[in-house]
Amino acid sequence: MGFLLRRAREIFQTEGLLPLLRRGFIFLIGYVFRYQRYYLYEHTMKPRNEADFIPENRDFIFKMVTTTRQADELAAAGFNFGTHHPNARGGLDKGGVAFCFFINGQLAHLGHVAMNEAAKNCFDSLPYRVDFAAKQACTGGTWTNPKYRGRGLMVYGYFKRFEYLREQGIKTSRNGVEVGNIASNKGHARFGPKILARARRIKIFGWKSWKETPIA
Repeated sequence: MGFLLRRAREIFQTEGLLPLLRRGFIFLIGYVFRYQRYYLYEHTMKPRNEADFIPENRDFIFKMVTTTRQADELAAAGFNFGTHHPNARGGLDKGGVAFCFFINGQLAHLGHVAMNEAAKNCFDSLPYRVDFAAKQACTGGTWTNPKYRGRGLMVYGYFKRFEYLREQGIKTSRNGVEVGNIASNKGHARFGPKILARARRIKIFGWKSWKETPIA
């Protein structure tokens, strides 16, 4: 409950009352019924030219966080990212990594990577398969502050994540993006991914269904 109140306050402060009411309504409806469609992507980890992805406006501070101690130190210095996702810190304890961009001390963009199932489950509830034993990883938990959208932070954030995974010896990375999330799908297209499948998720009260349709 504490996390939900913090998120509500954050949405109100950054987006206003109407977006807060709209998100609150969608959140409540989501407890009863949810129907979502996704693209499942697979990216190959290969060297890429940073200049092709870095934003023109570089007034941000980038932080990569791998431990809860680092998260505490950042928060003490005024850089707090744990208010956006309920398991942001828990994922660090399980081997996840958070990639954070701050502007004027405010969280502007956040993304995660996982190289094991436990870390994945902290930020991504979609049940697509990731073969962690075969040097595969996943990305997710991606969010950009509405105040800073359209500035290229998401694309550069993915570049930083893919570079990190490549340096760790990861061969490919998977993730799911909602079909209607045009900005995110355009961002992924910059990296030339393979679209593995379309997926459908349905939730009705406690019943859940997940179906993947491979794309030839």
